[in-house]
Amino acid sequence: MDLQLTGCEALVIGGSSGIGLATAALLLREGARVTIAARDTGRLEAAAGRLAAETGTRPETVACDQSDPAQLAALAARYEGRRLQALVCAAGGSHRSAFEALTDAQWLANYEFNILGPVRAVRAMLPALRRAAGARVVLLGAVSARQPTAHQVVSNTHKAGLLALSKTLSLELAPDGIGVNTVSPGRALTPLWQGRAAAMARDEGLTEEAVLARVAADIPMGRLATPEEVAAMVAFLAAPVSAYVTGQAVAVDGGLQRGV
Repeated sequence: MDLQLTGCEALVIGGSSGIGLATAALLLREGARVTIAARDTGRLEAAAGRLAAETGTRPETVACDQSDPAQLAALAARYEGRRLQALVCAAGGSHRSAFEALTDAQWLANYEFNILGPVRAVRAMLPALRRAAGARVVLLGAVSARQPTAHQVVSNTHKAGLLALSKTLSLELAPDGIGVNTVSPGRALTPLWQGRAAAMARDEGLTEEAVLARVAADIPMGRLATPEEVAAMVAFLAAPVSAYVTGQAVAVDGGLQRGV
């Protein structure tokens, strides 16, 4: 399928690793002009080199922390007078802890990153999105927003808020021709999950392979997703070909979410 992205400007925030990196690769292969943004300059440049080697095209890079409004303003200034066809907000994280062990500071830090980060990013990039014909915004959420996981209460709560944000933005920005959707991965073999599996293995005296096998046991497909499998849905929703899809939260979870 031609996603109709040839020559389109796309920005992937959180594009230096995991699903963001896989999305940037797919967008480049589809002919988009891609910029990747992330906090760590070293990882960002390494990602750009990897993308150039894999796709034949090197993306633009911008060091940017989405929790810093000044850095987002500087990023938005790069798009002065330009049309931004696709904004992908792939930066995010979670804090694994029992509810009673969490402090207010931990709740607020996660809120700043997982909710205010995308809020600030969309707000900063709105002028450039409005200049494009039928721009697309894709937020990366999690299936735990609808099927919460124990000891992930901070992430569960804030990812649920992300769904409300996405739905509200889809209503408010539809008159501008801007579509807004959320992609909700289940469990994917990203650096986040690999790090979590390593920590669980240390705590429980198991191998990482044993932990990942247990994590996959209740997934109907029997395995974790690859970042590329999630990125395929992100790229579709970021592309003009999906113009009539908006306000949706699409799970890419191997059947993990049980609700109808």
